[in-house]
Amino acid sequence: MDQIRNAINNGATGEQLAALPIPATYRAAVIEKQDVDMFAGVASGDKDPRKSIKLREVPVPDLAPDEALVAVMASSINFNTVWSAIFEPISTFGALTRLARESSWAKRHDLPYHILGSDGAGVVLRVGTAVRNWKPGDRVTIHCNHVDDQDPSAHDDSMLGANQRIWGYETNFGGLADLTVVKANQLMPKPAHLSWEEAAVNALCNSTSYRMLVSQNGARMKQGDVVLIWGATGGIGAYAVQYVLNGGGIPVGVVSSPDKERILREMGCEAVIDRSKANYKFWNDDNTHNESEWRRFGGDIRALVGEDPDIVFEHPGRSTFGASMYVVKKGGTVVTCAATSGFMLEFDNRFFWMRLKRLIGSHFANYREAYEANRLIAKGMIDPVISQTFQLTEVGEAAYQVHRNMHEGQIGVLCLAQNEGEGVTDHELRAKVGEARLSRFRR
Repeated sequence: MDQIRNAINNGATGEQLAALPIPATYRAAVIEKQDVDMFAGVASGDKDPRKSIKLREVPVPDLAPDEALVAVMASSINFNTVWSAIFEPISTFGALTRLARESSWAKRHDLPYHILGSDGAGVVLRVGTAVRNWKPGDRVTIHCNHVDDQDPSAHDDSMLGANQRIWGYETNFGGLADLTVVKANQLMPKPAHLSWEEAAVNALCNSTSYRMLVSQNGARMKQGDVVLIWGATGGIGAYAVQYVLNGGGIPVGVVSSPDKERILREMGCEAVIDRSKANYKFWNDDNTHNESEWRRFGGDIRALVGEDPDIVFEHPGRSTFGASMYVVKKGGTVVTCAATSGFMLEFDNRFFWMRLKRLIGSHFANYREAYEANRLIAKGMIDPVISQTFQLTEVGEAAYQVHRNMHEGQIGVLCLAQNEGEGVTDHELRAKVGEARLSRFRR
């Protein structure tokens, strides 16, 4: 692996990289099947990913015809990694077993360990015999939509594919490792003005936000739309704010501290609600909804922008969902992609059906959407929201911080890259974008 790293850092050609030997094993952050019950009886918030995530040497898998072997220079931590590591809401080993039933190549994924990670940036080392558009030496980012292109259900929108999965969560060989094996249709060009870690943190969250707000499969935001964004400085919320501003919308960002409010205002978001100051109590002590607090929240939004939101960008789930469905305007849209505060959601259906609102479930993005979102990153129109960078040896701690919401934006992880800031090749565009924007979340 040192030879591969040095070759990449020294600008080796594709032919030179293709001639390098591939080691028999590589480092990877894994969870193990034998540990599935280790958190039995432990409350969700008390489960500690540092206890379940381990760094192991694992064998390099064989390469299928439609796959690429990528040297992972950097990756990132997403809630996928946290959920896998705490075996909640399900053990991901069940997904690996189901995948293994599909083909002889799929059987590789059913192992007693699961290599984590649903983001990555690196360099292609090998391609399968059926790969046309990528070659050794290509610098790439990796999106996490793992889909079978022989399945007709995947060809209108691959996210609707009957066997669509998330790489590194519902498949093995994820990105928190020195190497990874991915389908060729997961690859996208690496934004040349970004470092490895800056490029690695975008694909999952940026693509998710793009689909939720911009795509025809999401809320179809238009100019002038008021968009309420929960967790507006978080992993997906910070991209959402940028899309709303770029698209001529009016973001209303909800955050939980004055520091986060400052970041939003620096991004150009003028309407900000600090919920720690507002101290909303959307749930009563008897576990019923507090409608008066919904009304207060709606009043605070109108005081800022003069009207109710056209769109609510929802992902906290249980703690906020009833309020989101209430405050969105008549005929408006709530689009949701997650439920980090709880999966069992409740809302008052009277305000939903009587006011003709829409609810859209959204899950990651198809290849076209991910590619378009990556294109905007590459053009310097959307910025990465990286706040910290950890080493691969520190993945457990990084996942713990995400689990406990101790972070802002995205957390990067250096894999084969040894130092932050490596991998930039377009210094002119980087200077144009400016270090202030690229480091906005590094406080």
